[in-house]
Amino acid sequence: MMKRRDFLEWSGLALAGAALPGGAWAAGAAGEAQGTGEAGHQLIQLTERPQNLATPLEFFDRAITPTDVFFVRSHFGPPALNPKRRLRVGGMVGHALDLGPEDLKGFEEVKITCVLQCGGNGRSFHRPRVPGVQWGHGAMGQAEFTGVRLADVLKKAEVQAGAGHVQLVGADTPPKPTVPRFVRSIPLERAMDPTTLIAYRMNGEPLTLAHGAPLRLVVPGWTGNHWLKWLSEVNVQKDEQDGFYMQTGYRYPKQPIQPGQAVPPDQTMPLSVMPVKSIIGRPGQGTTVKVGPQEVVGVAFSGTAAIKRVEVSVDEGQNWTEAALEGEGGPGRWQVFRYRFEVTAPGTYQVMARATDAQGNTQPKEPNWNPSGYLWNAWHSVTWAVVA
Repeated sequence: MMKRRDFLEWSGLALAGAALPGGAWAAGAAGEAQGTGEAGHQLIQLTERPQNLATPLEFFDRAITPTDVFFVRSHFGPPALNPKRRLRVGGMVGHALDLGPEDLKGFEEVKITCVLQCGGNGRSFHRPRVPGVQWGHGAMGQAEFTGVRLADVLKKAEVQAGAGHVQLVGADTPPKPTVPRFVRSIPLERAMDPTTLIAYRMNGEPLTLAHGAPLRLVVPGWTGNHWLKWLSEVNVQKDEQDGFYMQTGYRYPKQPIQPGQAVPPDQTMPLSVMPVKSIIGRPGQGTTVKVGPQEVVGVAFSGTAAIKRVEVSVDEGQNWTEAALEGEGGPGRWQVFRYRFEVTAPGTYQVMARATDAQGNTQPKEPNWNPSGYLWNAWHSVTWAVVA
């Protein structure tokens, strides 16, 4: 049985290398390595083996995150690129399937715009600190994914009575036999949801290797650990997958706990739906601008429902004003928010943002602390300087 310490090491700190979406490496500011995308944009490198690459906050001011600055997360690094890799569907089905790229063309093609967010996004802000990759806000992005419904594939395979879960296996492998493979499962109900896709394109282009080529799962509204990359096997089964990454890793307390409190395993549950959240993309923390009109721009989303409103405060949370929302809303889909105001005097200014979704869930002032640092969604604040 793998120990938690080993899980933290292999899932975030010391694994085989992964591929950058596109481009070469360059030295970043303050000694921080960065990846340069095709358009010259910079991904922020948190760890090298495997590469954990974050999206800069300045890109959270638009509906679609460019692929070359879309964050990258993997456990072991990618397998060799194989555009002809086949997808095998088995387990509790009437007809096992062995699907190649051409076979997938026989299913209806669909497109979905949605947020992909690592469950550990914001981990570095939890206090007391927790182990794992110290993500800031950059382990998230929104893209248009194109593929086929997992439900359509499962219907063709004819799921048998008594099935309850769908196991998902990728083509990536751990660096040594003592490390378990990254295998996940989702409830059959979620697998049959019409928004759950087997995707092969991202933002209109074939998936990059770093983002799961040739096939990855897309599970809108749910945390990224369910969005299995390099998908090679789909197995229908009665029970939840019993491996390490379901029963020990990626679990969250069933009830709120005090910061620093230990949680017995039987009091935890697998991560699933993302909480409501907003992040400010502009102005950037510590930037300097001129006196005059100011604009606060960011994104807001919830895994449960569409965003109802985003409020901003420029007086440390004493008063809140509703920002304008742009774009189409929906569960697991972000909208851009925009707030403009006038600054007539030089000084240091701070803005805070909080979101509320259509089901009444509101972004909290403080996050729910947990030992793995998952689901950080506290109010986001930015401080910047205004000069004459």
